[in-house]
Amino acid sequence: MNSKLTQSQQRTICAQLRRVKLKLLYKASIHGFTGAAFHQRCDNRSPTVSVGYNNSGFVFGGYTKQPFSQSGQYVNDDQAFLFTFNGENLIKYPVTNPAYAVRMIANSGPYFGEDLVLVNGSQAVTYSNPGNYYNFPAAQMHGNDLNLTECEVYEVEESTELERPWRTVTWESKKRTELIENIKSYKPTVSSVTQTRVLLIGPVGAGKSSFFNSVNSVFRGHVTSQAISGSSSTSLTTQFRSYSVKAGREGKPLPIILCDTMGLEETKGAGLDIDDLSSILKGHLPDCYQFNPSAPLHPEAHGYRTSPGLKDKIHCVAYVIDASKVSIMPTGLEDKLDAIRRKVNLIGIPQLVLLTKVDEACPLVKEDVRNIYKSGYIKDVMQEVGSRLGVPLSCVVPVKNYSEELELDMNCDILLLSAVIQMLRFVDNYFDELSDRMSNMQTKD
Repeated sequence: MNSKLTQSQQRTICAQLRRVKLKLLYKASIHGFTGAAFHQRCDNRSPTVSVGYNNSGFVFGGYTKQPFSQSGQYVNDDQAFLFTFNGENLIKYPVTNPAYAVRMIANSGPYFGEDLVLVNGSQAVTYSNPGNYYNFPAAQMHGNDLNLTECEVYEVEESTELERPWRTVTWESKKRTELIENIKSYKPTVSSVTQTRVLLIGPVGAGKSSFFNSVNSVFRGHVTSQAISGSSSTSLTTQFRSYSVKAGREGKPLPIILCDTMGLEETKGAGLDIDDLSSILKGHLPDCYQFNPSAPLHPEAHGYRTSPGLKDKIHCVAYVIDASKVSIMPTGLEDKLDAIRRKVNLIGIPQLVLLTKVDEACPLVKEDVRNIYKSGYIKDVMQEVGSRLGVPLSCVVPVKNYSEELELDMNCDILLLSAVIQMLRFVDNYFDELSDRMSNMQTKD
């Protein structure tokens, strides 16, 4: 049975539900446009997504967590909603009176309140009467075309918990201390560099500034927010910033500098400019440089480093990606990331992915961050982001930034510190590669 919902539409629905995948139960063109055929295949299955299609090109339907039956009764569901697609975007209409969210009618398909019925009266038609228990504009929902060309019902398969974690993590305070000490005592293998520079790149709102704040918090011993972070549709970071993390309030600077950039945006001429990126990677950009998306940096700009040393260059690039948005990443953004990856590859800088907001993406992880490598869903997301950005799974590191917490959490700290250790390992690779190239050149001479 082939699904009529596109992969992109399925991913959009799954992102909305924070679940894994949709399994097709009923397809009217195969099983019949009848209430009997629908109930035979869908009764006692939940949660479900029901979808109607018409000749006018509308794709619309509803979600309920309640299993279908033929009791004739209304069923309470405070999470039910109706939806329609506008291009690839989902427009959602939540239930307004949960007690009447779904009705269990034998002679019809999915029956949402008294507002939207698919396969009504065992006919290939939609019944539409908004304003009872759901509010929606009929023209927006289905274009007032009530003849169905197809109706599908999908079961929503929950996030799977793996029997054993697929990466080993020691969740103990001793491990946290060990990671902190390893970072404090790290020394770059090149004597001219005292602090390694890691560049954070990612879409607006993915958590780049929050990652720095979170790592800083671990070493300060309490939650801090030095870098401006928050939720906004445009980048809150408008300058190029180099943040040095200190070991405690009066402590020495750590051997790592996190460089924060303007957020990437899908539209051209907005967000971080690819030409500015070259200047950053090569070490030309001064700290606090004010980005101008419509005009890349010129060598005449104030503070421009004309001949940067190795200590000024970027030694590792970390892409910061929101786990709950991987599946609905806009094409424009994916193209920009691909162009950046190619540019970084050419220069020979190692790259990894920091997967943020893992708790928002998976209920299992929200419950306990130690479930991070037990969540089948998070593993799927990590594999998907790896293939989209062209990096192996071993280069994808999940983290949970501090955003609303007031106190530190040992398990979050361990994930954050592990990510920093991974960055330092990648930096070592960069310096090793550099010294190999230097010795090869000397051998040729």
